[in-house]
Amino acid sequence: MKFAKRLFSIAGIYGLIVLLPQYFLEAKNGLDFPPAITHPEYYYGFIGVGLACQILFLIIARDPVRYRAMMIPAVVEKFSFGIAVVILFLLNRVSVVILGLSCVDLALGTLFIIAYAKTPAD
Repeated sequence: MKFAKRLFSIAGIYGLIVLLPQYFLEAKNGLDFPPAITHPEYYYGFIGVGLACQILFLIIARDPVRYRAMMIPAVVEKFSFGIAVVILFLLNRVSVVILGLSCVDLALGTLFIIAYAKTPAD
């Protein structure tokens, strides 16, 4: 249970640190990773959903046994981004920088599966 508490705390804090600044970087991201963002609703929607997941991770960290079932959508959140980016990279549609960032999500998703297995059912 300590493993799950630490893991989900770290994941939630890391995610907040990475995602919150994105609210202020739309124009910069368009310049650094062209083309410019043409549908800002998708960009800000992604950030909002991502932030909601980070809050979920922090809630799970408070009581992993009670919220064990919520680890399943946490795994889906991590792998849905990570796998999509790997495929986009193979299609030459994202940079190696983005691929590297997605590897963090793939690693966390794998650790979330381990945490789920190690956390006793309620």
